[in-house]
Amino acid sequence: CAPGSPAHPWARALLQRFGGAVAAPSANRFGRISPTTAQHVIDELGLKPAGAVDMVLDGGPCPVGIESTIVDLSSPQPQLLRPGSITREQLQAVLGSPVAAPQGAAPRAPGRLEKHYAPRTSLEVVPPAEIAQRVASLRPSTVAVLAPAWAVPAAPSLVLHLEAADDPSDYARRLYEELRRLDASGAIRLIVATPPDGPDWEAVRDRLTRAS
Repeated sequence: CAPGSPAHPWARALLQRFGGAVAAPSANRFGRISPTTAQHVIDELGLKPAGAVDMVLDGGPCPVGIESTIVDLSSPQPQLLRPGSITREQLQAVLGSPVAAPQGAAPRAPGRLEKHYAPRTSLEVVPPAEIAQRVASLRPSTVAVLAPAWAVPAAPSLVLHLEAADDPSDYARRLYEELRRLDASGAIRLIVATPPDGPDWEAVRDRLTRAS
């Protein structure tokens, strides 16, 4: 955002509040689950000569997990292009202005296609209270589930159950790691419990909607 442009005061306010960062594309194949560890990159892209990557620098697991918030400050009203760990409410508090939801059919930010962040195995998002019924309806197909413990039945067809975090930041940090574990389980179908409502869960709901 160039100094002197109408959006410049907004950009300065955001940088002062949240700090600057280096941004780079995720090291994953198009549309697939984003990596959050160095091993995910190696698993996804491979090391040369058989793979595509010369070297991986391992700085440890990503502390946030999901991709960044992207906001457009080039028009009179700020517009959220991609939800992330910085919520719409936080943006509005810093900017002193309403932040509009994404508009238009053409994606204007990475990861905004209808299907993205997707495992290879078919995934569906199901309300927690309906998971037991859904698992039963899929028999004899095997399933792997990410959900609260109370929502998951004991069933021969259940090959993996990962207990969902009840804190949105913790859930986001673990999300892609857990989707990869579900995908590697060998199950025919993956089921993820619908996350709670509320602004703190907006980014998680967005990623799961696209993954499914």
